[in-house]
Amino acid sequence: MRGARAPRGQGQPSSKMGALHRPGVLLLTYVLAALEFACLFMQFSTVPYLARRLGLDSIAFGYLQTIFGVLQLLGGPVFGRFADQRGARAAFTLSFLAASALFLLLAAACSPGLPGVALLFISRLPSALMHTLPAAQMVITDLSPPEERPAALGRLGFCFGVGIIFGSLLGGTLSTTCGIQCPPLVGLTANLLGAILSFIFIPANTKGASADTQAAPPGGPKASVFDLKAITRLLLLPGVLPIFLIKVISGFPSGLFQIMFSIIAMDFFQLEAAQTGYLMSYFGVLQMVIQGLVIGRLSNHFSEGALLQASVLAFAVTGLAMALMSNVFHFCLVVPGLVFSLCTLNVVTDSLLTKAVSASDTGTMLGLCASVQPLTRTMGPTLGSLLYHSFGVAVFGHVQAAVNLLVLLALWRKPVPEKRDKLR
Repeated sequence: MRGARAPRGQGQPSSKMGALHRPGVLLLTYVLAALEFACLFMQFSTVPYLARRLGLDSIAFGYLQTIFGVLQLLGGPVFGRFADQRGARAAFTLSFLAASALFLLLAAACSPGLPGVALLFISRLPSALMHTLPAAQMVITDLSPPEERPAALGRLGFCFGVGIIFGSLLGGTLSTTCGIQCPPLVGLTANLLGAILSFIFIPANTKGASADTQAAPPGGPKASVFDLKAITRLLLLPGVLPIFLIKVISGFPSGLFQIMFSIIAMDFFQLEAAQTGYLMSYFGVLQMVIQGLVIGRLSNHFSEGALLQASVLAFAVTGLAMALMSNVFHFCLVVPGLVFSLCTLNVVTDSLLTKAVSASDTGTMLGLCASVQPLTRTMGPTLGSLLYHSFGVAVFGHVQAAVNLLVLLALWRKPVPEKRDKLR
């Protein structure tokens, strides 16, 4: 009987839990996410200096970044489908092994006797399979009841903040004190440790028995990981495409600003590298507080539809403030609203989208969500540069305000329907 099934997160996925029970698996998932974020930002703080040392100009470095974005864009949905079919353990292990390969190639690129430029570009290839965040979101989604899901997903923001602060700090410190090759070696070691922990302690499958039945019908052919029709059909499910479009459109203008921020920090705010690092740490602390503490409490008192409208409204207001700012102090006053908008939009849309699909498709859906940021990184550099050089910093605020006011009008005319999780 359908009505007899337990709610998600309170069912029986624990038959495959292994050594850890549900709280232990969730805690390890947060730890692994923080580890991967720290390694990612350690890489971000090291690669520009390695590229400069190898003689790459800004155009070549832009190609390097575009390759990274395209590979993550293409790999996200496929990785999500792989996680649905092969389970959480395989997904985490594959992601950490891919990251290990990337850091190994980066370390090799630092060696004087090897073709550094070629190895640096080749090191981008494993990024197609580096998707620890969607894997972590899938595990949290599978093991959390629907009413607790926004708060549980929001805690990943704490992990993200830890990664920004410690990853950036560690990358810069190790590069200065121990040489440019040290951060890749530390990243390689950390990711191998993550792969081992994932293989030993993460359960093979975090989905319930009903989800397994949906994913692999008895006697039916096993769907391919690369089945694009199975991936895109999720967007055609009732209520999915409007929320996904809100996620893409509402966050795109702020994504353009983030892509151009390093240039804006140098040219418009006149910041040195160390001062930019302090500003990034400010972002990290705010994200830890807002996504780790504030959103969870707000989700206990307000519906997800109301929080979605609040995030879009906050985007519009902060966009107007960004259009008026003239120095870094003004920007610091705007940042809390911007971080709140970003965090709330991402958490609420991820939660709504995973509730709109069956348990067997949550990984694929989160993989699609994870492709939104690489899409911005792929399209953003050219468009952002054009807007910045043509109209200045204020244009990012004007675009963000205008786009989100239109989205808010659409939400007001047709609110997001509140729905419970699909029966599992």
